[in-house]
Amino acid sequence: MCRWAAYIGAPVYLDEVVCKPEQSLVAQSIHAFECKTQTNADGFGIAWYDSREEPGLYRDTHPAWSDPNLRSITHQVRSGLFLAHVRASTGTATSRNNCHPFTHECWSFMHNGQVGGFENFRRRVDMMIPDELYGARKGATDSEALFLIAIAEELYDDPKGAMQRAVGKLENLSREFGHTPHMRIGAAFSCGGALYAVRYASDHLAPTVYSSKTADGRGRLVVSEPLHKGECWQSVPAGSFCRYTAEDAEIEDFVPVL
Repeated sequence: MCRWAAYIGAPVYLDEVVCKPEQSLVAQSIHAFECKTQTNADGFGIAWYDSREEPGLYRDTHPAWSDPNLRSITHQVRSGLFLAHVRASTGTATSRNNCHPFTHECWSFMHNGQVGGFENFRRRVDMMIPDELYGARKGATDSEALFLIAIAEELYDDPKGAMQRAVGKLENLSREFGHTPHMRIGAAFSCGGALYAVRYASDHLAPTVYSSKTADGRGRLVVSEPLHKGECWQSVPAGSFCRYTAEDAEIEDFVPVL
């Protein structure tokens, strides 16, 4: 299982989330507490927004704790919206194209979870990605496929509905050709405006998602695992779709279209 953290608010240096907290994302790449896989060493990535519509993207296959470029970049780059991820593979190769976040035009997407038995129906999933989007399919993960299918399902105009339809399609295939757990998803994504998050599972073990206002009140953190013991973290209920800005949080039920 992977670990991730996202931020929206007044611009901050990326290392304020990625490196500096006592249980930062880099620290979680060595030893996470709230997932079965304590070490998340199969690559990392960051997508951040600034003055251009499309996000910047830096990904590599090294463990996050051992890459000096990651510390240098996060120490220099400031952003008011970014997504960061450390990966523990559930079966696909450790390659840059399989590292999160995934991006397409203005969108960025990262995921913690699994689609049960994905290797048994991967070709069927790929066939759900329309021709005009298939060129963006660079890796082999269920996460990237889910992202592109959601875009095809009108993610631009209907983020919640598109994700419900995309998750439902993959869960249906898992029920027919795969195995349990059919779907577990803790995800965050954005198109440069609001920050969205999903927490859902077909069983009772939905991946954890938390949110918190920053100490200065000028931003919001959305994470798979708390970065500090002292922050006032709120657990997102299972079966939720969230829309965050720096000031507000909207949480609705998330029900895949099965």
